[in-house]
This record gives sequence, structure tokens and C-alpha cells, in this order.
Amino acid sequence: MLASRLTRGLAPSSYLRTCWARTRQPAVACQSTEAAQQSTAVQQAVPDKLYGAIDIELRAHEPAVLKSYSWFMNSAANELDVKVSKSFAPETPNKERKTLLKAAHVQKKHRVQYEFRTYYHFISLKNLTGSTADTYLEYVQRNLPEGVSMKVTTTEIQKHQPHLKPPKQGQ
Repeated sequence: MLASRLTRGLAPSSYLRTCWARTRQPAVACQSTEAAQQSTAVQQAVPDKLYGAIDIELRAHEPAVLKSYSWFMNSAANELDVKVSKSFAPETPNKERKTLLKAAHVQKKHRVQYEFRTYYHFISLKNLTGSTADTYLEYVQRNLPEGVSMKVTTTEIQKHQPHLKPPKQGQ
């Protein structure tokens, strides 16, 4: 309780002063009233977000690392009961070639070619709540290995706006 007050910017002494002034009792009683207020605030909290789809794109230059990490993501989803609708990797990598001169100033005939291969893996998750999605994505992103990049695209389900009304019938 005190730690949450410290993160909000109140010093411990000011917290105790406000607590004492409010209840005219020791700080222990104030902590119980704070807990009661927070429990009612949790009940009146904003509803959780709903995601229709979360698309994750993984990129890496090493196919073995990418395959291992995608297996880890799928097994983590199974443990959290997250529905994985698609998990696939294109067979061919994206190849980019660069041609450079061997020497900096002369010998234009002598060149070197470098090839960059980028491997992809795509994972699609369906029908998630916001708390489940946050937990899963945080866990997966904290265990992201070196050389792997992740791009997350979310599709949130929302109610229709109140100014939108159905068309009038019969005219």
C-alpha cells in the first residue's frame, strides 16, 4: 500500500499525515480503509479490452533461432490457453544482395557481393482479452532472443459509437 503511494509521488510522512487527518486513528486503520476503497474501485473499473486478432511477425537472419523461438511462442500460447489460429513460415527467405568494390579508390573490376537473408514467421492469435494479451505479449517479448525482431499488430473490438444509428426504414 505504501509503495503505491510512493509511486504516485507522496512521501511516506505526508501519506501518514493525510491518513491520520482523515480517520483520526493510527495509520494501520487507514490502510484498511484504503484497501476497502481500492476494492470498490476495482469493481467499478473500466471493462477489459477485447481483441479480435493479434498478428505477430517475426524476422531473423538465423533460421534455427527463429524456429526455436516460434516453437517457444506456440508452447507459451498453449500454456495460457490462447487460441493460435495460424502459425506459418514462408519457405523461401527474402534475399537482398549488395555489390561493393573491394578497394576503396581503384580496381573497379574487382567487386564483392554480400547476401542478406531474412527469414520470417507469422503467428495469428484470435479472440483475446486485453489482460491475457498483455500478459502473453510481455512474457514473449521479455524472452526475445538476439537477432530476432517482432512486429505486433492488434485489432481491437469496440462498440459502435453512439452517434451512429441504423438507417430509417420505409422512406
